[in-house]
Amino acid sequence: MSLSGREDIIQNITDKGAEPTWRTEAIGGGVCVVVSREHGFGTDALLLAYFAEPKNTDRICDLGTGCGIIPLYWRSRGITAYIAAVDIQEAAIRQLESAIKLNEPEKSVVPIVADLRNLKGVLPFGEFDLVTMNPPYFKAGGGILSDDAARMTARHALECSLEEVCMAAASLLRFGGRFCMCLPPDRLCDAVDLMRKYSMEPKRLRFAKRKTEDKPYLMLIEGRRGGKPSLNVLPDLVLTDNGNGDSEEMKEVLSEYLKMKDFNMRYRSDEE
Repeated sequence: MSLSGREDIIQNITDKGAEPTWRTEAIGGGVCVVVSREHGFGTDALLLAYFAEPKNTDRICDLGTGCGIIPLYWRSRGITAYIAAVDIQEAAIRQLESAIKLNEPEKSVVPIVADLRNLKGVLPFGEFDLVTMNPPYFKAGGGILSDDAARMTARHALECSLEEVCMAAASLLRFGGRFCMCLPPDRLCDAVDLMRKYSMEPKRLRFAKRKTEDKPYLMLIEGRRGGKPSLNVLPDLVLTDNGNGDSEEMKEVLSEYLKMKDFNMRYRSDEE
């Protein structure tokens, strides 16, 4: 679809009652995301989507999908696999549903309002090839709580714990299926212990840092259901060229999104 055609659709949806705090963000490949203050996306989600390396033949579930950035990122890069996009917050799922209307006819990204602690009967157990989640980063009772309920749920383990996340992922995965998530590095031991508790053997680990000399601020980890012990620690993913713009690998992560920079800036100017 041409950019001019997409602008017409965006305006049409806005005129027909989109929430006043919603904004569209083109991420490339003919794909738009609908974002809001409560349900947006950041670099961590893009890094997780990149790290997960889905295949078109995979059956995928993205838990805690929020605005759906991970499934939509994959779509922007040509992945056509079936993706169940699950979130407990109805407002987030409404945003994803609106984004799907903006994009090319899309039937294989399926938005689902559900609690990951109660997925039995909602999704088939033992049938998914890949499960992803960008889980709450702070333990319940830790960190500074936001006044906004949606943002609190996204950042803190208020609706689920890391153990419940791992339990849900393990239930969904087939034997040999993969679970990918991102967390602060100080939760590495928790992640390994819980993955193993639910029969997911850690197989890949990668740390992300903003500059070469910085300490990692994020880890990306993959566990394989029923896998044998053998952990591949990958080279660090450095986001910037020593603080001077994006690194070469980060340009690859953002490749399609960067192509839309001028379009997004023009659209924001029009909104203002």
